[in-house]
Amino acid sequence: MRARLLFLVAMLVTLPGAAPDNQPQPLSMGVRDLRSGKGNLLVCITRSPAYFPDCSHDPDKRHLTVPVASGAIPLGEVAPGDYAIAIIHDENGNGKLDTFAGIPREGVGFSRNPAIRFGAPSFRSAQFPVAGSAVRQEIKIKYFL
Repeated sequence: MRARLLFLVAMLVTLPGAAPDNQPQPLSMGVRDLRSGKGNLLVCITRSPAYFPDCSHDPDKRHLTVPVASGAIPLGEVAPGDYAIAIIHDENGNGKLDTFAGIPREGVGFSRNPAIRFGAPSFRSAQFPVAGSAVRQEIKIKYFL
């Protein structure tokens, strides 16, 4: 009986995807509701509420430009902690969010898909934890014009 219990514990410890909580983990995202396959996705990943959603001045940011794609988009490994992701669908490929009278002309999306009312959502409403296993965020892109 004791040998069987040890065997079961060993099997649980070696399950794929399980890792110590203090180890970096793979982060990926899926993107839905894109209105076109043109351009790029400008991705900002941050741990700091002070630098969300524009993480350009965050010293620890992870800012990526990736081609529009379907399926899982790998974002690399990140240290354990709370993160938030902001995405711009840069349809014309000019490297920035185009607006008209302060309203985005290109699509935007955030981790955890919080409601977008007047301005970007808070870090808290978009944050998600990373600890112990791979994390994938499914992000819905919204267009206003």
